Amino acid sequence: MTMDLHERNRLADQLYKQYGKPLEEHHAGEYVAISPQGQRVLGGNLRQVLAQAREALGPGSFVFKVGERAVWKVR
Repeated sequence: MTMDLHERNRLADQLYKQYGKPLEEHHAGEYVAISPQGQRVLGGNLRQVLAQAREALGPGSFVFKVGERAVWKVR
């Protein structure tokens, strides 16, 4: 089943609020990949986080820049 844009945005917002926002104090400006189950991959380099997320979390995870509203979906 595929999600529509509204559902993806809602899920991304929910995941960031629960698992990304707590990282803002100590990891602002870094990147975090968050799976729908709440697993995270954190790092300072977007390419490395994307590669690690594909390997460790698989497709369907979202990548955020901590402290900013920038989002990517791992396919």
